[in-house]
Amino acid sequence: MTGGLSVLDLILHASVVVQLVMLLLVGMSVMSWAMIIQRNKALNIAVEETKQFEDKFWSGIDLSKLYNEVSAKVTVTGVEALFKAGFKEFARLHKNSRQSGAVMEGTQRAMRVGLSREVERLEMHLPFLATVGSISPYIGLFGTVWGIMNSFIALGAVQQATLAMVAPGIAEALIATAIGLFAAIPAVIAYNKFSHKVEMLESAYANFVEEFANILHRQAMANGENN
Repeated sequence: MTGGLSVLDLILHASVVVQLVMLLLVGMSVMSWAMIIQRNKALNIAVEETKQFEDKFWSGIDLSKLYNEVSAKVTVTGVEALFKAGFKEFARLHKNSRQSGAVMEGTQRAMRVGLSREVERLEMHLPFLATVGSISPYIGLFGTVWGIMNSFIALGAVQQATLAMVAPGIAEALIATAIGLFAAIPAVIAYNKFSHKVEMLESAYANFVEEFANILHRQAMANGENN
């Protein structure tokens, strides 16, 4: 910057309040970027795992064999968790009752609970990104208003005011707004992107639950007729 000023100098010579605002915004930005990276990785894995499992599910594999494969995994998430919860509940209820209505009601209830848990897991950290995106500009604006206010108060204490006297104070105040926007913009973009991806996954999960429930219902009806 001209006039011997640099951004670092402005930050170091800013008032304590403005410095605290900048520090808060930088901290929020660092945390949001960490969550953006983590969520992006987690959602991409969820999309890929959903595609792989559905391909295997619709390949005609025996459901009992598929259930054993899924149950053997240490961690089961996503559509696999829905399949495991539904098939496990169906097998348990079907063993104790031949009423297909009661069996399917319990099975669908188990899968709905699983669906709710999986969506909650997918939405992890999204509220924080939404918060950063919505309040960061206002926090930065507060720092700007505070810095400009102090600059004009200082002007009132001198007989002859010049632009060179007020410029550093205004410049350091505007940095707070810039940092606020720097924190907010990526958070908003990431939140919108991730929300859309979560909606797509939730729709895929819900469709699988309905289709799987129909398959189990036909199986329950067929077993009931055979008995």
